[in-house]
Amino acid sequence: MTLIPWPYRLLALAALAVALIGFGWVKGAGHVQARWDAAVQQQSLQTAAVRERQAQATVKVVTEYVDRFRVVREKGDAIVKEVPVYVPVEADAACTINRGFVRLHDAAAAGELPKPAGDADAPAAGLALSAVAGTVAGNYQSCHENAEQLRALQAWVREMAAPAR
Repeated sequence: MTLIPWPYRLLALAALAVALIGFGWVKGAGHVQARWDAAVQQQSLQTAAVRERQAQATVKVVTEYVDRFRVVREKGDAIVKEVPVYVPVEADAACTINRGFVRLHDAAAAGELPKPAGDADAPAAGLALSAVAGTVAGNYQSCHENAEQLRALQAWVREMAAPAR
């Protein structure tokens, strides 16, 4: 009975061990790759769902904002049109707007301190009370438009930060 010499046996065992390790490596890599691909696919689906939800929220918020902005704009325009009713021509003739008021109003609108008072009691050239009323009404209209814009932005931020449902 001829036995295989021991160096060849060791070589065969080493080759078998390398083959088994290689087989395990390939199978393990395939398993890890499959898990990796599944995780990437899951993240892609989640990303798509979040983007869809954000797009829907954006459309909803913008639609509501445009509607509210239009209402504010219409109300403001109606108020400005009513200035001649509430400040008639007789009031324009009876009331003079002095330069001090104009300086103070302009500084307040700019968010600055007014310049030092000069001849504050001198009437402003050609400035009627109805013009002041129209300017103030227009300023309030702009303020309400900005407030609606801020509300819409806050709603949009809340929608973007909300967890997926």
